[in-house]
Amino acid sequence: MISSRSLPRLQKCALLLLFGLVTLNVAADPFREVAQAHPGIRVEQLFTGLGIPWGMTFIDRQRLLVTERSGRPRLVDLQERSTTVLDGLPEIIAEDQGGLLDVAVGPDFERDGWIYFTYSKPHNSRAATTLARARLEGLRLIDWQDLLVSDSATSHSRHFGSRIAFDHQGHLFFGIGDRGERDAAQDLGNHIGSILRLNLDGSVPADNPFVGVAGIRDEIWSYGHRNPQGMAYDALNKRLWSIEHGPRGGDEINLILPGRNYGWPVISHGKEYWAPISVGEGKSKPGMEQPYKVYIPSIAPSSLMIYGGKAFPEWRGNLFAGALKLHHLNRVTLSESTAVIGEERILEDLEERIRNVVEGPEGWIYFATDNGRILRIRPPS
Repeated sequence: MISSRSLPRLQKCALLLLFGLVTLNVAADPFREVAQAHPGIRVEQLFTGLGIPWGMTFIDRQRLLVTERSGRPRLVDLQERSTTVLDGLPEIIAEDQGGLLDVAVGPDFERDGWIYFTYSKPHNSRAATTLARARLEGLRLIDWQDLLVSDSATSHSRHFGSRIAFDHQGHLFFGIGDRGERDAAQDLGNHIGSILRLNLDGSVPADNPFVGVAGIRDEIWSYGHRNPQGMAYDALNKRLWSIEHGPRGGDEINLILPGRNYGWPVISHGKEYWAPISVGEGKSKPGMEQPYKVYIPSIAPSSLMIYGGKAFPEWRGNLFAGALKLHHLNRVTLSESTAVIGEERILEDLEERIRNVVEGPEGWIYFATDNGRILRIRPPS
């Protein structure tokens, strides 16, 4: 007979065993080559069994820090072929499209150790897109700092944004979607539907376009965005690119310039969900920016990367975006004048929602899918 005093100990053992089995499942069968039709590349599966891996960043040549939207950060060790859930996070609202979102090592990471995060933070009984930073000590995040709890909380649980990009001049950018309140993306008195620019410590740069303007938030760099879920800074040419979800059609790649209005919801290349009619006033209007590329039908873009490695020299300078709806990796070729001159859809035969794509230290391309897989693209040799 099992006594009541023995039950907690047995329950604890059962939980430890279950955790061990889950960990084994996550690390099982890594580095398996995946059959696919694209010539000149090799695709390898590294890990399976994760939740939705929303963001990824390399903290050294062998370790990735991965955020799961459910609220778990994982340290992924490519050499040991293992993953470990980290401690030290604050309370996170992981509901619908909200949760633990992007992650990126800071530009001075080797010196100061800062890792930057975005997440949906409880705020006035709702959720607000929040920028934070912390340091990694062992298997725990320490010195957690919320740098900006944005003025973006609504009653909706969608369109949080929110990728992070650095300009390597002491600033960072991150985006916030319209949070289900379309018209708020044209209201500069809040952070909704905007791309924000901050100093690395969360303070406001003095040269932001609306600093000191009454009724406008100092952090705003650009506005009129529906849901920017991909952002990449071209350090060579000093350009900030963003990719965002349109409604029914009308996903956009935009070159982000300070103080500019990108139109949502006044103009859009997409249609309403409830009828085949245009959103707002049409596709263009004076004083509002036009996208460099429009996707009709929507691909549902989820991330953006500018490739700069040596493993695939023919792809240098290309934009890569994950596609959730049409299940592929989208490669876009730009001219020297930033015109879009080509597009290729890679890995359609995988039939998976590609959530995030990053470049590894060896120039290989790493990507994650909503099925909880982490894979990489490398040369075939």
